[in-house]
Amino acid sequence: MREAQAIQRLRRIATSPAALGLKDDTAVLDGLVLTHDSIAEGVHFLSTDTAASVGWKLVAVNLSDLAGKGATPAGALLSLALSGDDAWDMSFLDGVEAACESYGLPLLGGDTIALPTGAPRVFGLTAIGRAGERVPLRSGGKAGDVLWAIGTLGDSAAGLELLRLDPASTGPLVDVYRRPVPLIALGQALAPLANAMMDVSDGLLLDAMRMAEASGLSAEIDIDAIPLSRAFIAERSGDLAARLFAATGGDDYALLAAIPADIDPLRLSLPSGTTIARIGCLVAEGPRLALSSGETPVPLPEHLGHEHRSNSSAPMADRS
Repeated sequence: MREAQAIQRLRRIATSPAALGLKDDTAVLDGLVLTHDSIAEGVHFLSTDTAASVGWKLVAVNLSDLAGKGATPAGALLSLALSGDDAWDMSFLDGVEAACESYGLPLLGGDTIALPTGAPRVFGLTAIGRAGERVPLRSGGKAGDVLWAIGTLGDSAAGLELLRLDPASTGPLVDVYRRPVPLIALGQALAPLANAMMDVSDGLLLDAMRMAEASGLSAEIDIDAIPLSRAFIAERSGDLAARLFAATGGDDYALLAAIPADIDPLRLSLPSGTTIARIGCLVAEGPRLALSSGETPVPLPEHLGHEHRSNSSAPMADRS
């Protein structure tokens, strides 16, 4: 079963208005923004990743969903699966603690189970945030909105590739893969302006198409405009193939915002060092997703990003 099939079946159960039709990364209930992400060994992290980095990542990917709605972290519930390796488990909790302390996320409770010997590690976290005055949903996009990418793309996927080649690899790309940074302050700054916003976790192209679908529109993306870091360009270059890799690799935890054309977020007082780029727009007609390189159309790649399916062993999976 593919992820989309599972979600379609779950919509028959998740009928509360708070569930938003399961078309978003979060639920919104009585002024709270709720999200739950799970991460699994061999899918979302490598068996050779440090335990502390896995704990950090579990918290960070959930906080990224809150960032995509401009929410303020309020609390979390942890699903902890003990592996039988006490040192690993304690280091994992050190990573959870570090991330919670870094972003002011109180741990409120959860559940603990013990895994069978040798079973892949699986963890889950429910993050709760306080909604701001506006919660920009995926479905709120308007024709003519400009699409903005906040944060760089491709670093994590490039870091993963380095680790696949050499588990001892280090450097800024590996750091981004292992310790993603949720853009909470930026999400809070942009939420009042955005008609639609979400975090980019499964690949920019796939997530842009999801936003367009939820909004009943089409998305046009200029692949030349997507923001790349210096470390990424140094490792993989900035040519079309590298940009398509960055736009489909996933695990970015950047933000994608649809903002009215008469609002220029570059004029805002954003946190120092912010990377923000105008990458496209939402339009009323046309294919659901269209790519270009400047004025030249670019065929869509076979895979726009990562979508779960049963019996899939692909690392770097959906965090939404």
